[in-house]
Amino acid sequence: MMTLTDLRGQTLSSAQLLAIVPRATGNVNDATAAAATLIDDVRQHGSAALLEQAERFDRVRPAALRVPAAAIADAVAGLDPLVRAALTESIARVTESSRAQVPESKTTHPAAGATIVQRWQPVARAGLYVPGGKAVYPSSVVMNVVPAQVAGVKSIALASPAQAEFGGSVHPAILGAAGLLGIDEVYAMGGAGAIGALAYGVDDLGLEPVQVITGPGNNFVAAAKRLVRGRVGIDAEAGATEILVIADASADATLIAVDLISQAEHDEQASSLLVTDSAALAERVDAEVARLTPRTRSAERVTTALTGPQSALVLVDDLATAATFSNAYGPEHLEIQTADDEAVLALILNAGAIFVGPSTPVSLGDYLAGSNHVLPTGGQARFSSGLGAYTFLRPQQIVRYTAEPLAEVAERLVALSQAELLPAHGEAVSARLERP
Repeated sequence: MMTLTDLRGQTLSSAQLLAIVPRATGNVNDATAAAATLIDDVRQHGSAALLEQAERFDRVRPAALRVPAAAIADAVAGLDPLVRAALTESIARVTESSRAQVPESKTTHPAAGATIVQRWQPVARAGLYVPGGKAVYPSSVVMNVVPAQVAGVKSIALASPAQAEFGGSVHPAILGAAGLLGIDEVYAMGGAGAIGALAYGVDDLGLEPVQVITGPGNNFVAAAKRLVRGRVGIDAEAGATEILVIADASADATLIAVDLISQAEHDEQASSLLVTDSAALAERVDAEVARLTPRTRSAERVTTALTGPQSALVLVDDLATAATFSNAYGPEHLEIQTADDEAVLALILNAGAIFVGPSTPVSLGDYLAGSNHVLPTGGQARFSSGLGAYTFLRPQQIVRYTAEPLAEVAERLVALSQAELLPAHGEAVSARLERP
């Protein structure tokens, strides 16, 4: 069922691996031009553009782009008790792990009378995006909001696509999760236009621009985040989901198969990969995928994802090569299921989140592990991290010198400023030394 890629007997460079790792044919680059048009439309026409885009893409015209507070309260009251309990538990666990991501302020003393304080300052306002296309993601509300709140962000706006099934409002499960977290600024807007609205603001909607935008989405959302980066900060370009499993002959083929399927149900462009040194395991996994896929609710979508060019069973000579392949790929989610997981883990450099052992499926991280499921895709884990409290924090240095330590460095500072042909820099110090 899945494509088999045999790399055994080959020694490939990092550049060669980057060229051959499986990727979806549709990517962020392909969506950039369309995303730019949608953003420009929102900048020029405000609410009218957002309403038109909702009609075009979500098949409904919202009665109000900003969701009324009463609707959020009703959604909280209407949450299924088990779903509410799960969200409450997820909030508690993600809060605990997010608190560990907030660095402490530290002070250094380069000299007597000189101090430098390293502090971490939250942004004042953040925009959080929660997708709402083929699935519903109240869990993403938790993953976006909790780190922002833990970081100390005071103003939070949340955007999610309008739902035709609910009269153009945001899905009640998403509203319920927002209400549990005390978020009352929620907008029924989606896609690239929503990202543009958060970045630039919408005057006729009373939507003030934000400083940071976070959250997963499709390729158009990822492209929009790329386009507004620089105007605002972003977490990463989180597009179609990915899972890469490193496994050996000791692994359970059924568990690997269900994990590959679990991520494939997100989207037709989802990527599911097994990298193994066991041809027998690859054969068993392929058979299990073929057996189990027809039983899942989204069998057609799963089949498209698993048989697409972005998914594969990859054979390598050994687990060290498997780790090298994974590092070149930079998976959003990496699972390790081997006889010696720690040895493989020690070789991993690039991954959004790593799930170690047969009892740690990616879906645990999606909901209740306590880790964050908003992670970089498309190979960006090679240089980006997942969402955390640090996403909303900026390190700042506070410098205090008295006259004595300033005088002590003055001669060398003046010499350096002259060497750089910037003598006024040195003169700014000398002027202070000449004053009584």
